[in-house]
Amino acid sequence: MTIDQNLIAKIAAEVMARVQARQPETASGGAGIFQTVDEAVAAARAAQKQLKKLSIEKREELIKAMRQAACDNAELLAEMGVSESGMGRVSDKVIKNRLAATKTPGTEDLKSEAWSGDRGLTLIEMGPYGVIGSITPTTNPSETVICNGIGMIAAGNAVVFSPHPTAKNTSLVTIKLLNEAIIKAGGPPNLLTAVAEPSLAATNAMMQHPDINMLVATGGPAVVKAVMSCGKKAIGAGAGNPPAVVDETADIEKAAKDIIDGCSFDNNLPCIAEKEVIVVGSVADKLMAYMQRYGAYLISGPDVDRLANVILTEKAELAAAGCTEKPKKSYAVNKNYVGKDARYILSQIGIQVPDSIRAVICETPADHPFVVEELMMPVLPVVQVKDIDAAIELAVKVEHGNRHTAIMHSKNVDNLTKLAKAIETTIFVKNAPSYAGIGVGGEGFTTFTIAGPTGEGLTSPRSFTRQRRCVLVDALSIV
Repeated sequence: MTIDQNLIAKIAAEVMARVQARQPETASGGAGIFQTVDEAVAAARAAQKQLKKLSIEKREELIKAMRQAACDNAELLAEMGVSESGMGRVSDKVIKNRLAATKTPGTEDLKSEAWSGDRGLTLIEMGPYGVIGSITPTTNPSETVICNGIGMIAAGNAVVFSPHPTAKNTSLVTIKLLNEAIIKAGGPPNLLTAVAEPSLAATNAMMQHPDINMLVATGGPAVVKAVMSCGKKAIGAGAGNPPAVVDETADIEKAAKDIIDGCSFDNNLPCIAEKEVIVVGSVADKLMAYMQRYGAYLISGPDVDRLANVILTEKAELAAAGCTEKPKKSYAVNKNYVGKDARYILSQIGIQVPDSIRAVICETPADHPFVVEELMMPVLPVVQVKDIDAAIELAVKVEHGNRHTAIMHSKNVDNLTKLAKAIETTIFVKNAPSYAGIGVGGEGFTTFTIAGPTGEGLTSPRSFTRQRRCVLVDALSIV
C-alpha cells in the first residue's frame, strides 16, 4: 500500500481550515491544537473549569453533538486513517468510528449510590479527575479519540491527547471536529487538546506535567509501563494475543466464518481480534476447509517459511556465559506488514489472489512464532490438539497472561466454563466473531481502551472518575 503523504497533508489542512473558519476567536480558535504541551494543558484546564459549571443535562448535549460529528465524518476519518498509517481497511474503520460514536456510554454511566437509615443519609457520586492525559495508538487514531473524548467529557474531564506520530493528522482532525461540535452546542472551547507535532518528548512532558491528573494509555507494553511509573492514577490498555478455541461440538461452518470475519476485521489491528486458532484435531480439516470458503487462503510447506521470513524479523540473542548451546532464536513482527491486506502480504511471497481473500491461514506447531507473537495482520496460524483439555492448556499459555480477550466456539457449556475460568480474560466471546466483544453484533457498550494491565476492563465514563462520599448525619431520613 502506497501512502500519499502529500494527499494526507492536503486533506488535513482543508479540514482544519474548514473547522477553524467556523469557530469563534480563542487562543487556538477553540480547535484544541497548540504548539507546546504547556499551552495544551493550560487550555484544557481552563476548559474543564468551565465544564464543571455546566449541568449534567448540558454535558449530555455536548456529547450528543460529538456523536453526530463523529458519525458525519466517519468516512473521512476512516480514509485518512488508512492512507496516513498504511494500515487497516476503510470500510471497517468506518464501522469502528460509528461504533465509538454511538455505543460509547455517556453520563448515564455515572450512577449514584445512597444509604438511608436512622443516622441520616450517605450519598456516593462520581466526580471528575480534572485533566486527563490520553495516549492513543496508530491502529485506532480516530476511534480512540472519539471513544475516550466522549467518555472522559461525560465524566466531567478535559483531555490532552498524545496521538501516535504516524497517524497524527487523523487524530488532530478528529480532535478539531469534536471541539467544533462542542462549541456549536454551547460548550467551552479546547475541551480536547493536543500539540501540533506529537512526539515522544511531548508525550513524556505531558505525562510529567503537574496539571495532568490522570493518565490513560492505549497501546503496547512500553507505553503502559511508562504511565504506570509516573506516580499518577493510570489506566493501561495493553496488548493481547487472543486465542480462538474450537472443540468438536461447535457449529464448524459458523465457527469458520466467524473466525475469518473477526481476524480479518480492519486487517487484524484490533487487540481483541483472533490471533491464533486452537482446534480439536477431529474437526480441524473441516474447519480449515470452511475457512477457505469464507475468505481464507491456505498456505503450507515452504510457503509458510517464506512468509515467516517476510513478516518476522529475527532478534539477536546472546548466549549465556559458559553455555555451549546455540541460543534459541526469537522473533519480532516486521512492522511494515502490520495491518496490511492479505492480498498484499501474499504478493510478497509471489502468490497472487483476488480481493475476496481476507486472511491467510496455515497449520503450525504450537511453538511457532506465528502463534507466540501478536502479529496484528490477517495471518492466522491453526494448531491441532488432541482434546479440549489440551486446547485450554495451550490457549492459556499463548495468551501470555495478558488477560485481554479469548474466543471459543462450542456447544458444550462445561467446556466454555472451563476455558473461561482458566484463562481469566477481560473479554470472552462465545460462538461469534471477536468484535462482538466490543458491541459489533453483540450486546453491551463499546470501548477502544480495554484495560487489562491495570484491571479496569472495558473502560467507560465511570472509569475516569473518582468516588466522592457525602454524609449527612441525623437528617433526610424519612423512614
